[in-house]
Amino acid sequence: MTDTQDERTWILTGSVMILAVVAVGVVIIYTRSVMIPFVIAIFIASLVSPVVDYQVLRLKLPRSVAVSVSLLIVLVVITVLCLFVVGAAQQVVATTGKYGDSLANLAQRLGTTLDEWGIHLDQEKIGQDIRAKIPAAATQIAGTTVNLLSNMFLVTIFVIFLLAGRNPHAIRSGIYAEIDQKIRGYIGSKVAISAVTGILVWITLSLFGLELASVFAIFTFLLNFIPSIGSVIATLLPIPIAVAQFTGQPWMVAGVIIIPGAIQIFIGNGIEPKLMGEGLQLHPVTVVLALSFWGVLWGPIGMVLAVPITAIIRIVLMRFETVRPIGRLLAGELPGKTSDDAV
Repeated sequence: MTDTQDERTWILTGSVMILAVVAVGVVIIYTRSVMIPFVIAIFIASLVSPVVDYQVLRLKLPRSVAVSVSLLIVLVVITVLCLFVVGAAQQVVATTGKYGDSLANLAQRLGTTLDEWGIHLDQEKIGQDIRAKIPAAATQIAGTTVNLLSNMFLVTIFVIFLLAGRNPHAIRSGIYAEIDQKIRGYIGSKVAISAVTGILVWITLSLFGLELASVFAIFTFLLNFIPSIGSVIATLLPIPIAVAQFTGQPWMVAGVIIIPGAIQIFIGNGIEPKLMGEGLQLHPVTVVLALSFWGVLWGPIGMVLAVPITAIIRIVLMRFETVRPIGRLLAGELPGKTSDDAV
């Protein structure tokens, strides 16, 4: 009888959780224009809050001065990042015509080669499609840049209020302290690792003489926040420009892909796990599902925020006995197994 009641309880709990996830998902989609900047601001404030605490507790500065200095740091970093992104968008737009013709001609030559092998393609149509889609992609990049700048303004407003309402003298414990510590450590490590990866990729591509090297370095920095998938995309992004620029030089094209890929593998599999330590205790399958789920809800930004958000959800779930097995499942522990048996 007890087993039957437990099963009914689990079925009821699971059903309620599914309905809750669907309802929350709908709300998140409709409020994305506000929620995305707000969540980003929470993570930025968590990363910067030790600076406020240090100024108040160690340097004995007034809280208003400490908050102002911290906000100035945040504004400078956001401004520099936005300038880099705007500059990258301008470079992409400026080179679309040049490489649009090069890629179209390359596609036509490839079509000729395939014809010799008995594979027939409409070369003219392929060239026209490439010439038509590249300007559209440039326009989309420009629109994304404008949207990013508007979001950064809203993020800054949220950060101001979050830091202004912070009390450095408050002693934090329990679930809030755990979330704050883990998320701050993750974000701080990820920012440092992404910056180093982006700089190394920029140096490598610059040595090869690849145009838009700085653009690909910025993309590497941003995409590195998306676990697993982001590094692969960042490695493959330079292929069209490399093929168009180094026509007839396959070793140059291979070097542009292989060396940055090796950098990504070395840092991602060698250095990053050591810096992360215990990490956020999320199973790789959980990470992939989180990327898919938040990517559907919030697009690329959702994929960037997927891991820390999921980690916060897991920490909260582990605090309640009823849903604790779900939290363990997110860490890879199957029901009925101990931590030593986790997959």
